[in-house]
Amino acid sequence: MQASRLHHEWGMMSNSMLSMLVFLGVFAGIYLVGLVVFLRAYGERRRAINRLRAMADNAPDGAPEAGMGESLQAGLSTFGGLLFPKESGMARLQKKLLYAGYYRRNAAGVFLGIKMTLMIILPVIAAGVPYAMGNLAPYRALLIGLTATTAGMIVPGIWLDMQVRKRQQTLRQALPDALDMLVLCLEGGVSMLAAFQRVTSEVQIVHPLLGFEMNIMQREIQLGLSAGEAWKKMGERCGLDDVRDLASILMQSERFGASVVKALRTYAESWRQERQYRAEETAQKAAVKILFPTLLCIFPAIFIVLLGPAAFQMANLFAK
Repeated sequence: MQASRLHHEWGMMSNSMLSMLVFLGVFAGIYLVGLVVFLRAYGERRRAINRLRAMADNAPDGAPEAGMGESLQAGLSTFGGLLFPKESGMARLQKKLLYAGYYRRNAAGVFLGIKMTLMIILPVIAAGVPYAMGNLAPYRALLIGLTATTAGMIVPGIWLDMQVRKRQQTLRQALPDALDMLVLCLEGGVSMLAAFQRVTSEVQIVHPLLGFEMNIMQREIQLGLSAGEAWKKMGERCGLDDVRDLASILMQSERFGASVVKALRTYAESWRQERQYRAEETAQKAAVKILFPTLLCIFPAIFIVLLGPAAFQMANLFAK
């Protein structure tokens, strides 16, 4: 009897050890594949960095050290190299990051580093730790780990798309006000550069995001770009087709000597009407959207209040 018990306990221990070894083998295989991809992707880049460092040996001393935030971004950017897509995919990602307002050169690397970090940390937290504590079966741990890895891959992209839509919507709502102020300044005889400076200082209080973009446009105009070119660059940074159309009309007005104020006034009126139409559309959708919460939350309570006493009376009647 005791021998059979010992044999049973030894079998349970061997099964748990075998499942643990399988889990560690799968993790080690994934790690080795990632290491190979890292070495292949960053071999040439490492050699280029070493050459640049060798060329920069004669640089003057006293350069400021990188802070904690910059060091973390540099680490995430390097770690994100594991997920670098092809050139076309990388260009789309950089463009989407520009639309979301991330203008740093290493923004794509930081984003991909965060994605890779989530793909590694989430499976460990969701599946690895419970499995090591003995709370999950091997197949469930594998399923939860794959789900967590997929979530770590997909969720950052969804968040980035939401940031792009939110930023574009904020800019669309703020642009008519800025154009009205710009038209007033130009009609008062102020130059374009002075009008941009005045409008930028005023808009930053109410619409800080648009004020930031107009500050960039103001610097570009100071560097020698025309107003149409500055608006065009803003449209490319933010991904707004309306701003690109306005930029093309301003560039044509500057080329042929037409009135810039009329073009700005026309676009301000059209954007204001479009903003009003969007508000009316949202108000019309609210009646349809509120229907389902009403059916699911309010009507059951009304039915309980109205039919509850009748249900009790019928229950007592049938009980007799």
